[in-house]
Amino acid sequence: MTDVATDDLDEFRAEPMPARNRSASRRKPTPIVPPRNVAGTALAIVIGIMTFLSCLTLGAVSLVRDSASRWEVQIASEATIQIKPADELDMEAALEKAAAIASGYAGVTEARIVDRAATARLLEPWLGEGLDLDQLPVPRLVVVKIDKQHLPDFTGLRIALADALPTASLDDHRTWVDRLVAMAHTTVAIGFAVLSLMLAATVLSVVFATRGAMSGNNGIIEVLHFVGAEGRYIAGQFRRHFLVNGFRGAAIGGLAAAATFAAFSLWSARNLATPQGDQANALFGSFSIGVNGYLGVLLIVLVVSFLTAATSHITVLAYLSELDSKSASED
Repeated sequence: MTDVATDDLDEFRAEPMPARNRSASRRKPTPIVPPRNVAGTALAIVIGIMTFLSCLTLGAVSLVRDSASRWEVQIASEATIQIKPADELDMEAALEKAAAIASGYAGVTEARIVDRAATARLLEPWLGEGLDLDQLPVPRLVVVKIDKQHLPDFTGLRIALADALPTASLDDHRTWVDRLVAMAHTTVAIGFAVLSLMLAATVLSVVFATRGAMSGNNGIIEVLHFVGAEGRYIAGQFRRHFLVNGFRGAAIGGLAAAATFAAFSLWSARNLATPQGDQANALFGSFSIGVNGYLGVLLIVLVVSFLTAATSHITVLAYLSELDSKSASED
């Protein structure tokens, strides 16, 4: 009897495990945070929008800064001598004399007289075509090219011009350069302030999303925590979940921003010969953020992903610390 029972037991042990049981034994443990849910998708969308706006802000700041630097270089490389008409003044001779005086100063590479035709073109937007400059008291200009590495003595040049030509005045554009630099710095500061506010809003969104995810799994978290699971393990589960969601949303937002910049750059290249294209080119250059701009977009994507993961990690640890404090107070 015993031998028969032993044989039956051996046969039972030799029988293969049913497929359903084998699959159940291989099944991975259920994660604390569901990998895909409505809240996670909504958070990814919010992060994508914030990343897109942050990248646009960074790109706009980069465009303004580059344009201001280009304007500053162009303005600082020239000075202008203006000669006002007066009674018994030979304007052409005065222009030649002013150009000769300026050319004699170290740091001046060229002194070019703006001829009558060029002067008339400058006044066309306000006074129309077909101007007779002899009938109008129009000041004439001499454009002075400057060596930016060795600036001329502007004070001495002003004095020399005033002695030789009382109606002549020198404008080195320093006032405009200072205003331009101040405007560029203000714009950059405002842009970075807006960027900081967007990143702060992203962090707050992640905090609320993490709190919501913990509320939905509150029982599981408390059981794991009180049976000895380390806080780092529980926080790591949330961190990985939000890192994936954050990177997914940030990548979508970054790609959308990069596509927007590429579209503007393509539009600018296709409209170089049109009035609107020339105006945009004068203000923003080629309307391209360049390699550094696209690297900035990538940096924003990585920063947003890191902030998302780090914020969820810190939020979970703070929540577990609150649980410990509440448990200690109840004891």
